Amino acid sequence: MFTYCKPTRHTFLWLLYLHLQSMLDVGKWPVFALLPPEELRLIRQACVFGSAANEALYVTVNDEVFALGTNCSGCLGLGDLQSTIEPRRIDVLCGKKIVSLSYGTGPHVVIATADGEVFAWGHNGYSQLGNGTTNHGLTPAQVSTNLLNKRVTEVACGSHHTIALTTDGEVFAWGYNNSGQVGSGSTANQPTPRRVSSCLQNKVVVNIACGQLCSMAVLDNGETYGWGYNCNGQLGLGNNGNQQTPCRIAALQGVNIIQVACGYAHTLALTDEGFIYAWGANSYGQLGTGNKSNQAVPTLINTDKERMVEVAACHTSHTSAAKTQSGQVLMWGQCRGQAVACPHITHFASTDDVFACFATPAVTWHLLTVDGDDYLTVAQSLKREFDSPDISDLKFLVDGKCIHVHKALLKIRCEHFRVLLNETDEESIEIHQFSYLVYRAFLEYLYTDIINLPPEDAIGLLDLATFYRETRLKRLCQETIKRGISEENAITLLSAAVKYEARDLEEFCFKFCVNHLTAVTQTQAFADMDHELLKTFISKASRYGAFKN
Repeated sequence: MFTYCKPTRHTFLWLLYLHLQSMLDVGKWPVFALLPPEELRLIRQACVFGSAANEALYVTVNDEVFALGTNCSGCLGLGDLQSTIEPRRIDVLCGKKIVSLSYGTGPHVVIATADGEVFAWGHNGYSQLGNGTTNHGLTPAQVSTNLLNKRVTEVACGSHHTIALTTDGEVFAWGYNNSGQVGSGSTANQPTPRRVSSCLQNKVVVNIACGQLCSMAVLDNGETYGWGYNCNGQLGLGNNGNQQTPCRIAALQGVNIIQVACGYAHTLALTDEGFIYAWGANSYGQLGTGNKSNQAVPTLINTDKERMVEVAACHTSHTSAAKTQSGQVLMWGQCRGQAVACPHITHFASTDDVFACFATPAVTWHLLTVDGDDYLTVAQSLKREFDSPDISDLKFLVDGKCIHVHKALLKIRCEHFRVLLNETDEESIEIHQFSYLVYRAFLEYLYTDIINLPPEDAIGLLDLATFYRETRLKRLCQETIKRGISEENAITLLSAAVKYEARDLEEFCFKFCVNHLTAVTQTQAFADMDHELLKTFISKASRYGAFKN
């Protein structure tokens, strides 16, 4: 038997922290933009893929799997070719506990489950689904040939081929093989999984990755092997010849590699000492060497001596990223079409953000998953909990709608609320002076430091900022309003600036009016202008020489 105790303000931040550890932020990926907040809060794993980052899969806290997007080649696994902006459940995958997911550019999708099973679906023109046919797969089907008695822990896809890693450290490959990327010793396509042996025989592989047309493997002793397409030097072998079987990267002799990541035609490798080596194509500076010259052998990248703990790349792009031990995220390579030739420190908290914001297409480089290593900044945590009823202890009623907030945060962020909430224990407060749109934007600002309002609606927030004596908010409102000024509304904005004593905005609007005087004086707002304001305007404009010929 236990007694329930209502959370106090002293436990608020701790409860917030615990709650957020099981949340995944997918808001930065546009394909999720239409999902309601209550659905987003349930997502625990997600992957964004497709030629325009317009397809996605996600797993909820209840281990249900959903898909949405354009559904090219049936890659959503829904049993048809219909596109959907509404998430649809993939029944066959619900409860499967996905541990690894990868995708090709067809696209085809491959997953490994906690039970070691492999499922594949989508484009299959080169047998990349491993079922022995070239028929597209509209629903997830288990990949069984040579894998039924194996437990697969990791999968990786190139453009149209797939490789899988088992608990025994064996690698299996299938699909497109024009350059030897399945490691079979020939260039014939491989219709079903086949073990990659050759010089990997009797060796234990611990990490795998795929470029567009090549494959990489890291052994338990830190050795790295590559095979497949090599015309850009992406295998790191010192030459540009394709390899039909795995070949050890001799230049890394004595270097202990623990993780490898492949871009479109370049490769990154992380050592046990936190150093990064890069090789392959470099036309966008994706190697981070400071130039755009391809490198056929691994080259040590200068990261200012800080220890790296993760490297990231995706076979659909020329973008590279890495994370330091202290949590800093670096990026280089293709950045929305521009070339960044040296590692550049970002403001991001994860390498995932680099691909969401900079890569083309903006797809995920791996399966996004909530786990013990996920880290949220205080700002990210607070942003997510705005208007969330789960652990809130106060709600505002505005225009008949609720906004859920936290008393402790409001007291910390706003003097008005510090006084108000010390004088009341109410759990619900009605607001009549301001609109729902404005008041919600104000409360969201307290959580994020950002104004989420279009310029035309920011006047109401300027009124609130003046009333609550929020100096910084008032300044931000003025900057927001400036962005929406036009000949039609300039006088209206000028009047608002005068009314709310927003001096900077007033000066800005006045100068705009003077510079567009003919058009402004022909508007209805000018005709309806307050008499005293009109006199002041004419007097000031004349001093500026606005009426001189």
